[in-house]
Formats: sequence, structure tokens, C-alpha cells
Amino acid sequence: YAMLLSLIFLIVLVAAVVGFVFRHEIKTNFESNLNLALRDYNVTTDRHSEAVDTIQRTLHCCGVQNYSDWERTEYFTQRGIPRSCCKSQDDCSEEDLKDPSKAKLKVFVDGCFFLVTSTMESKMSVVAGIAFGIACFQLVGIILACCLSQYITNNQYEMV
Repeated sequence: YAMLLSLIFLIVLVAAVVGFVFRHEIKTNFESNLNLALRDYNVTTDRHSEAVDTIQRTLHCCGVQNYSDWERTEYFTQRGIPRSCCKSQDDCSEEDLKDPSKAKLKVFVDGCFFLVTSTMESKMSVVAGIAFGIACFQLVGIILACCLSQYITNNQYEMV
């Protein structure tokens, strides 16, 4: 049991170190994947499109860097900016979403990449605290498992 807990502890420790060391690569990879999701965006039930819509609605953002990122997509030529970018769903017509100058007043202008990364960075202290607490419990479990193993081994020859 102590060996299993030690293995899990080491895996979590390595994952934390790798995540910290490669955090810039993770950001770059996220940005390129978000750009790909915008490029391939459609209104069918595609997981990537749903993720883009969810991010835009939740964080009140639009596009990767800003709302004008949508102008370079195939979706924009057909339907304009997606409705998930609208500040108010009632005050957002399809004609407004096809005209970038009108859309600027109706949609969120901030890009999602900065908002996602800043939200993640602001929550990292909470995640680190929880991970540290779990690691402490794992270490206590490892120590207690070793003590129990030692106690069982020592008392093995005293039983009559």
C-alpha cells in the first residue's frame, strides 16, 4: 500500500513539475488549438464548436485575440460572427453579425485567449493549495502504512 501511494505521489509530483516547466508551451498549444477551433467552427454539434461557444458565453469574450478574428473564418462569410459572442441575445441580429462595424457594438470585443489564460493563472493558487493538501495526506498515508508494516513484521515472532 505504501509503495502504491508513493508511486501515485511521484506521478503527481512529476506532472506538477512538467506542467510548471512547460506552461508556456501549454499556452502556445492552447492558442493554436483555439485558432483551429475558430477556423473549423460550424453550427453542427461539433465538440470544438460547442467548446468555443461555451468559452465565449461564460467569459464574455469573442475570438482568440478579439472579435475580428472571426472575419478570417469561413463561418463569417456565411453567417457572420457567432451568436455566442453577443452581449444580448435579443439585440443581436444576423445582419449586425455580418457587418464588423455594427458587430463591434453588439458583441464582446475582448479575445478569449487572454481571458482564459488569466483565469487559469488566477486559479492556480487554489489548485496548488489543494494539490499540496492532497500530497500531505498521501505522505501521512505512506508513513502510517510503513509504520503498520513495521509493526506487523516486529510482532510476527511474538505470537504464541
